[in-house]
Amino acid sequence: MGDVLVSVNGKEPTDIIEYQQLIDGERVTLVVLREGQSLARKVTIAKREGQPLGLGIDSAVFDRIRTCDNHCSFCFIYQLPKGMRRSLYVKDDDFRLSFLYGNYTTLTRFTEFDLERVIDEKLSPLYVSIHTTDPELRAEMLRNPRGATSLRWLMELLRAGIEVHAQVVVCPGVNDGPHLERTLHDMVSLYPELASVALVPVGVSAFSLEATMRSHSAEEARQVIALAERFQGLTRDLLGRVSVFASDEFYLVAGATPPSATQFESLDQAENGIGMVAAFVQSFIDSTVMDKLGTGFFQSVDGAPAIGYRAPRGEVAPLLEGDGVLVVTGEYAAPILRDLFDGEGFVDVGVLAVANTYFGGNIKVAGLLTGQDLITALADIPSSTLCLLPDVCLSEGRFLDGLTLDDLPRPVVTVRTTGHDLRSALESVRSRGLVTS
Repeated sequence: MGDVLVSVNGKEPTDIIEYQQLIDGERVTLVVLREGQSLARKVTIAKREGQPLGLGIDSAVFDRIRTCDNHCSFCFIYQLPKGMRRSLYVKDDDFRLSFLYGNYTTLTRFTEFDLERVIDEKLSPLYVSIHTTDPELRAEMLRNPRGATSLRWLMELLRAGIEVHAQVVVCPGVNDGPHLERTLHDMVSLYPELASVALVPVGVSAFSLEATMRSHSAEEARQVIALAERFQGLTRDLLGRVSVFASDEFYLVAGATPPSATQFESLDQAENGIGMVAAFVQSFIDSTVMDKLGTGFFQSVDGAPAIGYRAPRGEVAPLLEGDGVLVVTGEYAAPILRDLFDGEGFVDVGVLAVANTYFGGNIKVAGLLTGQDLITALADIPSSTLCLLPDVCLSEGRFLDGLTLDDLPRPVVTVRTTGHDLRSALESVRSRGLVTS
């Protein structure tokens, strides 16, 4: 622990991608600087081709994360209050993190060198934030003049056969309506190779200082859904596949039922809210589709599932005894869980919808719940009730506001955030007789 890797086979890798390529052979020479020593040491290792070295790497990027130099009016990071985890204030616009974790890049810091590397190393898929194809409006929304021209890199990536998933953060009164329609027309005509296009609503917290940013009304959400469904038919007819989707949140705001799993050819954008409800419901009903359908309905602000080199969400605690069971979640998920439990025979399981007063605004997903709001919501819950909480609320054992499970007024058991894991927990409670009525 604490040793520094200086080079691999005479090269200094800049990220985990280069590192994996360099160690892939049968003979690997490392230069390592041991903790507490001033002289580096050379070590040669013989192994099978493709066999990992077993080293523990503490970061996916060894140089510096390429930070974002946009100042988007809708950026959620600008809406964070002070005092949260430091990592949450880092804005990245790094194509390497896009490849590794599905983070979105605007391509405003993308270069010829980056393009060459992506093509040569086949770093696919990538995830690109488009927001609008109108050059002037895109530059205005990103507050960066390069926003008007950076989509040229998207064209080159697609020409090279790189799989790209795109997103449009729809801001009412800014890039919706005719602007959104033009954007979707351009995506079909100029970028038909796009694997998918996700339309997601802007998140507006109580800390937003942008006068032009506001939540969608139910009618505005219905208009976005109608436009997305229209282009679903168009892309099916022209391209032979559906590539445009509105996020589940639009359906929830509109008071409509989100699409079922049968309406998706894939759920590559599940972490962006596309098919998250379908993923959760289907994995709750049928565990055999869990891997195909992704990680479930809840989403973390950190933007990527806790796998690989992401911060682990922590160990899932063993189930406790109680005289009732209560699933604690956000306001969006609560009615979906209630209907799901009633339909699957878990009518005795309670659901607690926790209002997000910490962020306020239209923030209602479970992944953005804080310890402070949970303290308030759990204050009147009997201590004998078994409370289950999705682990997506936590990263490295802490909520977004820095509190931990130990700060809550009563014991809470975390459950991995998939329908399958939640059902397994509920069935375990029943089979082991941990809950009495």
